[in-house]
Amino acid sequence: MGDAAGVGPEVVIKALAHREVYTQCRPLVIGDATQLERARKALKLSLEIHSIKKPADAKFNFGTVDCINLGLVPSGIAFGKVSAAAGEAAYRYIERATKLALEGAIDAICTAPINKEALNAAGHHFPGHTEILALLTGTPEVSLALLSPRLRVIHVTAHMGLIESIERINAGLVERTIARGRELLLRAGIGLERAGALEPRIGVCGINPHAGEGGLFGRGEEETKIVPAIAMARTRGWKVDGPLPADSLFYLAARGDYDLVVAMYHDQGHGPVKAMGLEHGVNVTAGLPIVRTSVDHGTAFDIAGTGRADERSMLEALKQAALLAPR
Repeated sequence: MGDAAGVGPEVVIKALAHREVYTQCRPLVIGDATQLERARKALKLSLEIHSIKKPADAKFNFGTVDCINLGLVPSGIAFGKVSAAAGEAAYRYIERATKLALEGAIDAICTAPINKEALNAAGHHFPGHTEILALLTGTPEVSLALLSPRLRVIHVTAHMGLIESIERINAGLVERTIARGRELLLRAGIGLERAGALEPRIGVCGINPHAGEGGLFGRGEEETKIVPAIAMARTRGWKVDGPLPADSLFYLAARGDYDLVVAMYHDQGHGPVKAMGLEHGVNVTAGLPIVRTSVDHGTAFDIAGTGRADERSMLEALKQAALLAPR
């Protein structure tokens, strides 16, 4: 359900008011039934909140929102304000969902937004969902990926400063990120819908402007940190090009020349995807032993509790979770 003081309860309720969701998957909420009921009343939706203890108790009927109710949110918690209690609850929702997924009781996790300040106020010092899920699943390395209808991006580095990102990037990490991105595309069947296609097409960004312009920009990062990774990927028969200038590569990918862009750092990848519309973006954690998708927006405290939150990213995240879930 995400942070109870943000738009999470609202986008969850709004999304589950769409009948089409129940034709794609069997959704249930892990969160707080009272807060979902507050959102339902504010939106004047004729849904029933069904409080349950385990997935087997769910009805999975349109019109009934099944909620594994952890009951962690204080009564009457204020929308739009940072709360340590909401941060603690948000962490516990993720923890319970991960446990259920690892046990095989659920097939995928779709997360509403959390607030990093609230999370830290509760004593959970993580920059975001990605790092929490990596810890809870015992996964040493994961990648943040963004999927949208016209553009798909996976990041070599994400939640860290730019200088630290450049220091962190190396050929091994780039190669492993390419591999995680390729696996994600193959699982979803992306890039294979073309007649005779056996491999998705992957473009890799450079770090510097113009991908270094043959050594004119930067300190040779492309040659030492990226080129060896691309060469290794090609020896496996993968269709990987680069390093390419990021500005040109995103244009080519958006028009359909590439199925995936490998971005070197957070803003290099996030900027183009979000410029195409937050409502269509989906966040996916690649490399986990479980499926996790998420909305591509924050807790939006400025509009939380007003009924103005847009549920389209949540709808797309649910759709992608169902698509990626093991059959």
